[in-house]
Amino acid sequence: MAQKISEAHEHIAKAEKYLKTSFMKWKPDYDSAASEYAKAAVAFKNAKQLEQAKDAYLQEAEAHANNRSLFHAAKAFEQAGMMLKDLQRMPEAVAVHEKASVMYVENGTPDTAAMALDRAGKLMEPLDLSKAVHLYQQAAAVFENEERLRQAAELIGKASRLLVRQQKFDEAAASLQKEKNMYKEMENYPTCYKKCIAQVLVQLHRADYVAAQKCVRESYSIPGFSGSEDCAALEDLLQAYDEQEEEQLLRVCRSPLITYMDNDVSTTHTHTRMDIYSPVKVKLLVKQQL
Repeated sequence: MAQKISEAHEHIAKAEKYLKTSFMKWKPDYDSAASEYAKAAVAFKNAKQLEQAKDAYLQEAEAHANNRSLFHAAKAFEQAGMMLKDLQRMPEAVAVHEKASVMYVENGTPDTAAMALDRAGKLMEPLDLSKAVHLYQQAAAVFENEERLRQAAELIGKASRLLVRQQKFDEAAASLQKEKNMYKEMENYPTCYKKCIAQVLVQLHRADYVAAQKCVRESYSIPGFSGSEDCAALEDLLQAYDEQEEEQLLRVCRSPLITYMDNDVSTTHTHTRMDIYSPVKVKLLVKQQL
């Protein structure tokens, strides 16, 4: 370990030498300095000196940026972010990933920028769901601008689930509509059906029966929806809700179509299943675990 640390400091010294100017050397050698900082960072990392590794990666990023090598600068920022993650300094790690994404965009590699934002979102989920939603939405917007609808829809889906988890149902409803529109444009109709179920459940959780009906009516235009089991289940659910048929309401809510959806709409937040989209504010006061 001591040897690795010594090796790292040697690389730092070489990098600093490359950055010095003199009468005969007017411009710093940023490329060579960046290479030495990168070697120092690896040596520090191997020696478990994560704070110093992080600093070396940031110095590498700065050298690349000064050399207008934005892609390599962004990569170095991401490496610094991983060190910060290992140091359990998540907000700083996210900030560095965001900086990397800006550089990827400036470099003309937006897909890589979106992936950096996606990684930042994952880092932020345990700490700040609202921030994570924002990062996923930013990443989705980048993919959408590049006409990468599948990747954009997947990221909007992550945002939708986190909005539901926060019980921000108005925003979740809008996010799910955006998802459904994207999957419809991609002609992925079975996924559209599932998004319609999620929409209806969100609207019923808001006690907005009219909006729930509208979601189903709009989905009739999706090929195959009107004859699907998803449509039949939703029609049964709306009828039970409207007529206050408690037994039918519970039966539909407990059906596999709803309880086993691959979404936070009906999965657990703990080790116990929680069907969080049960209708609330109805006179029957049908209660499910929240």
